[in-house]
Amino acid sequence: MIIVLRAHTSDADRDHIVEKIHAMGLQSMVSQGVERTIIGVIGEEDLERMQPFEVMAGVEKVIPVLAPYKLVSREFKPGDSLIKVGREVIGAKRVMVMAGPCAIESLEGLREIAAAVKQAGATILRGGAFKPRTSPYSFQGLGEAGLKIMKQVGAEFGLTTVTEVIDPRDLELVSRYVDMIQIGARNMQNFNLLKEVGICKKPVLLKRGMMSTIKELLMSAEYILKEGNFDVVLCERGIRTFEDYTRNTLDINAIPAIKKLSHLPVVVDPSHGTGKWGLVIPVSRAAVAAGCDGLLVEVHTRPEEAVSDGIQSLNAENFRRLMDELRPVAAAVGREI
Repeated sequence: MIIVLRAHTSDADRDHIVEKIHAMGLQSMVSQGVERTIIGVIGEEDLERMQPFEVMAGVEKVIPVLAPYKLVSREFKPGDSLIKVGREVIGAKRVMVMAGPCAIESLEGLREIAAAVKQAGATILRGGAFKPRTSPYSFQGLGEAGLKIMKQVGAEFGLTTVTEVIDPRDLELVSRYVDMIQIGARNMQNFNLLKEVGICKKPVLLKRGMMSTIKELLMSAEYILKEGNFDVVLCERGIRTFEDYTRNTLDINAIPAIKKLSHLPVVVDPSHGTGKWGLVIPVSRAAVAAGCDGLLVEVHTRPEEAVSDGIQSLNAENFRRLMDELRPVAAAVGREI
């Protein structure tokens, strides 16, 4: 349920409503807007018990939320959320481009990649220090050494940083080194991890699971917001279908669908969405045209030597071409790169 307060409602009236909510064994989330304050009521709702709120001082209206995801929904927040991550803002007019290698391999290697992506126009550096891999024998990442490299290179080139965390026990460590925490597709429903990133208050990039519905993605985001962290960005990275030519099937439908259902920004990962570097540029154009707020692109200066996902990584020249081709598409839909 959502309680919409009248303009200029006093702090005392607002606090009295919150106290009443808590007395009923429910939780509250207060969203302070420019003209209106909205109070989200979280918990099992009994509409008969909720009726007294309609006559309380300061209340304009009470709206039942039919969707199971309360805080993530457009009903809770009609306007788009702007998520500040380091120096950047995701969800504004500019389409944010996050670029870098699947896995951090070395200091010099990441420096070379960071220089290339920044020169082309990317503003956020991505790279994995902890890598969940299908095979236990594949490269698993450099761990804390990789995080130190990421922090050093990000500071050196003035780039905001994002990396994946796969274990709640590593969350505090990872949070010390990067600006944004990524929750990968395999961990989208790792609910203990979602609760922990909700508590830590670090901006979160939440990837859709490879066999998850849009509703399940939004419910996973709800776990994070429920713990008080509203700095969440959703990521469509392709789902598994019967098609086997591409690594996954990028769900372009998800971009406008999520934006209709939720106020959270949507980023698209065309690298995992296709698994083929030659498809990354055209699919990225489609994603921007469909209204995405950002792209997460794998870039390596020598993809043939990459320890992970080289087949879907753009080299420096192709990444520059991607950025050049995106600018007119973004302008056509009222955005910029």
